[in-house]
Amino acid sequence: MHQVLTISCRLKVSASQAAKLDATLDAFAQALNWVNENTPEKIVNAVKLQSLCYREIRTRFGLSSNLAQQVCRRVAGLRKVARQKNRPVKAFKGGFVTYDARIFSFREKDWTVSLTTVEGRERFELAIGNYQRGVLAGTNPKAATLIKRKDGSYYIQICVERDPPEPRDTTEAIGVDLGRRDIAHTKDSVPLTRTEGDHWNGQQLNQVRDHYSRLRAALQRKAGKGTRSTRRRCRQLLQRLSGRERRFQAWVNHRISKSIVARALATHRFIALEDLTGIRERTNQQPRSKTERRRANSEAYGPLARGAFYQLRQFVHYKAARAGVKVVVVPPAYSSQTCHRCLWLGQREGKHFRCVNPACGWEGDADLNGANIALLGVAVNRPRGPWLACQLQGYPSRQRRGALKPAPYRLAVGVG
Repeated sequence: MHQVLTISCRLKVSASQAAKLDATLDAFAQALNWVNENTPEKIVNAVKLQSLCYREIRTRFGLSSNLAQQVCRRVAGLRKVARQKNRPVKAFKGGFVTYDARIFSFREKDWTVSLTTVEGRERFELAIGNYQRGVLAGTNPKAATLIKRKDGSYYIQICVERDPPEPRDTTEAIGVDLGRRDIAHTKDSVPLTRTEGDHWNGQQLNQVRDHYSRLRAALQRKAGKGTRSTRRRCRQLLQRLSGRERRFQAWVNHRISKSIVARALATHRFIALEDLTGIRERTNQQPRSKTERRRANSEAYGPLARGAFYQLRQFVHYKAARAGVKVVVVPPAYSSQTCHRCLWLGQREGKHFRCVNPACGWEGDADLNGANIALLGVAVNRPRGPWLACQLQGYPSRQRRGALKPAPYRLAVGVG
């Protein structure tokens, strides 16, 4: 299995080279929009698009043969995504050019890249640090994307393919309980362990998100009324604030995922995560306040996030693959209501958990009690191993409902 890493590298560009790059970026964007507007929308095959408009692209926009092919591939790829989401293809904003191995090359001896422009081939020096050098060393990348940022700087996004190491075979797990009060809380699968694990409080994240929400609402109110200069200034501020909340969320998730993977690697354990697919749809059906609905459906998690923790889960997966750490996804049903010591169903009220087993009686933080996720991970990681069941005996609510013979509830569905 190949893992593709995207390395962002800044280019050292002279004034003459900047003019050539700008001309290439502009021609590429115009070609994208022209192909999208002048070909049938139902055509999603790059070869068919190329047969229809290849010569016209080269003549009209002055692009090289391979850049013209990249235009057709880009339009075809976007149309396929738009068809899956049942929406039309919007106009291309530009500011990027995609490259393959025939029009892009990387040279390690002087840390430079060669790119094809509308005025021929140009070589650019990379302004990179030790991290980028370590990843690029000894590689032969085959694809890249040229990007011009808002500040006028030029970056090349280099795609590096690597074979990740084989995950180590281990029987112990680190359970990761996800939430909004505590973004993540880790716990080992060792029974009766006194180690409380790591936890990351979500208070700062909620404060930042609430701040940007109030700021956007105030600017939008001012942009809707007032003088012309006031409306223009508010729109400029909204554009400048665009993406800050999303970038802060990504920075927080990067830190958390890096710490989780580092601990699993250092302690020779694998990672057990909750499968929270569909949590947004389920929670939206419950009566909640306007603030709670906004926090659960914030775009800070990205348009593809079908749950509030999608991004964090993806970060953990790709970082663990790079480190050779196995990741197991387990069903979260009853995991927060089951005592991690005796596996009895207890009582949870907010952040507090209390075990109803007279022989145990453990009380503490409900997220810390999420060690059951680690226990589930161990059960899932052992094919044909024993079932993991939580004990219902003595559970007060079931006794009041007149349960005749409480039976163990199997948490690890499908493991036996």
